Amino acid sequence: MAQRVVVTAAASGIGRAIATAFATTGARVELCDVDPGALADVAAALPGVGTTTVDLRDGSAIDHWLDEALDRLGGVDVLVNNAGIKGPTALVEDVDPAEWTETLSVCLDSHYRCIRRVAPLLKAQRSGTIVNLSSMAGMVGYGMRTPYAAAKWAVVGLTKSVAIELGPHDVTCNCICPGSVAGERIERVIDAEAAQRGVPGDTVRAEYLSGQSISRFVRPEEIADLCLFLASPAARMISGQAIAIDGHTETYHL
Repeated sequence: MAQRVVVTAAASGIGRAIATAFATTGARVELCDVDPGALADVAAALPGVGTTTVDLRDGSAIDHWLDEALDRLGGVDVLVNNAGIKGPTALVEDVDPAEWTETLSVCLDSHYRCIRRVAPLLKAQRSGTIVNLSSMAGMVGYGMRTPYAAAKWAVVGLTKSVAIELGPHDVTCNCICPGSVAGERIERVIDAEAAQRGVPGDTVRAEYLSGQSISRFVRPEEIADLCLFLASPAARMISGQAIAIDGHTETYHL
């Protein structure tokens, strides 16, 4: 039977790669995103995949989307919590409290809200997989990105705690911790840090790469492949793990 898969923030970047990978295997996929234009592009590229515009800062909007998505799927086998924003680039004393709240709302609270909805279904059927997207920022400190790092560390704790609760029901929960991922988002991050520090963007980019054993950015498709593996029968005894996919971070640049 085809897997029933739900992916958040999946109209571009990592999320789109994940949704595409599952759809390619024959899975039935429902995804959401805040960008209706990008969703229209996904719908054209992946016929049969359900797409819904959702602001993941809004808990009631998440509930409404899941009500409809889970009804269309007739249940769920895999939840991928991909949603995240980069948050502000600033010293901690300069971070606006509203930006702090927004960053945690998207990067952490949306994961919790989706998990709480699917957990009873997965427990009842005694099978299923939850994959949360954390970051290398959830394994190391991240200067000038404190809201983002705080949220990503919290995702690791959420993952390990949910794994304890769901394990007795043969349900797995893991999180993936990517390093710098190739695409528009990392370029915006680099530009913002370069502006904050008053250095060229090429300097920041070189610093990111110099701390890795494999000196290149991660491809979104590599993260999607790991999601497929974690949702496969081969990974049924892997749970509660924070798995880095980063070319091995040896040291951090800031």
